[in-house]
Amino acid sequence: MIDFLSPVSKSVIAHREILPVGVLGKQIAVHSAQGDLPDFTDVKFAILGIKENRNDVDFIGGVVSFDAFRKALYSLYPGNWSHKIVDLGDIEQGDTVEDTYFAVKTVTEALLKKDIIPLLMGGSQDLVYAQYRSYDTHGSMVNLVNIDNKFDLGDAEANITNHSYVGKIIVDTPYNLFNYSTLGYQSFFNPPGEISLMEKLYFDAYRLGDVTADITVVEPIMRDADIVTLDVTTIKSSEISYKNTSSPNGFDGKEICAIARYAGISNRVTSFGVYELKDFSGAESGSMLVAQILWYFIEGVNFRIADEDFKDEKRYTTYKVPVDEEILIFKKSNITGRWWLEMPFILNVNNKLKRRTLLPCTYGEYLSACNQEIPERWYKARRKIEV
Repeated sequence: MIDFLSPVSKSVIAHREILPVGVLGKQIAVHSAQGDLPDFTDVKFAILGIKENRNDVDFIGGVVSFDAFRKALYSLYPGNWSHKIVDLGDIEQGDTVEDTYFAVKTVTEALLKKDIIPLLMGGSQDLVYAQYRSYDTHGSMVNLVNIDNKFDLGDAEANITNHSYVGKIIVDTPYNLFNYSTLGYQSFFNPPGEISLMEKLYFDAYRLGDVTADITVVEPIMRDADIVTLDVTTIKSSEISYKNTSSPNGFDGKEICAIARYAGISNRVTSFGVYELKDFSGAESGSMLVAQILWYFIEGVNFRIADEDFKDEKRYTTYKVPVDEEILIFKKSNITGRWWLEMPFILNVNNKLKRRTLLPCTYGEYLSACNQEIPERWYKARRKIEV
């Protein structure tokens, strides 16, 4: 791992020294000298920058810098947190993009094996492919949730770009992807063919308007996610930076921070990546928003509640709902009030799917089932198994 990492810049280290006592910058263990990594004992989070953007479809040169984001994050005060954080510095561009992917996969995989959550700050979003590949030895299929105004399916036969990496994830072996969800997509940014393909693959797509109308729809989606990624261009330009994104529509600061917190609260999410980051040195507000997104994710993880022990019947209540020829079995946690829907059809299939026998859902979906409506997420999960 250490061979791929360069220290945090001297500019950030100097800025850290003048910060007041008690801020994150004074508490995060920092990779400040080449070859001298922080101690990983009791560490839960590892910040990692990835200076790669050559597969950006709009790439015209330029260097990716994370100094502005680090300075903003270091200046924030932590909440009532119990987990330690380290900053491992950056992965520099390799001789080829594939070399960078290999470095990202190697470092991220090593962190996952230590039960450390990587907090990735990256250039172009094709780096999600490397983040995903770090789960090749995970042993179970994984769910990817992407907060993005585009699906990024692209042409899987063409060279990978920041607009086509999901297509590569779907077709490349080993096949680890069970479900892909996009939060905040906007129709006018997506070719009709990709919208149709999302439906054919029974993937989940949530329009920007649907999410902003009721931000709580995000919770069960995140509860079933392993990997969560964010394209910062899905945030409206007035919130993040007119210099680095041109879309007037998107999530506002409060909404994107709430989504990040939902991702953190999920007991299943094991890596979180923020991509399409450029040099924000001239956009202090944008840098601070990215820092706050990371802050809210960390906050969520620190307040996780283990409520998925379904072996103890005292911890949950079971509801059986006849719908047509099916009997849907819902389980409600007596600790948190969160709901799940049982998927018995998974029990007899691929071992990599064994832990997917309970699907997070909402109380509203339980009420719909009582009105003889089968939840769409249950139907899609079943169709993916039967195809």
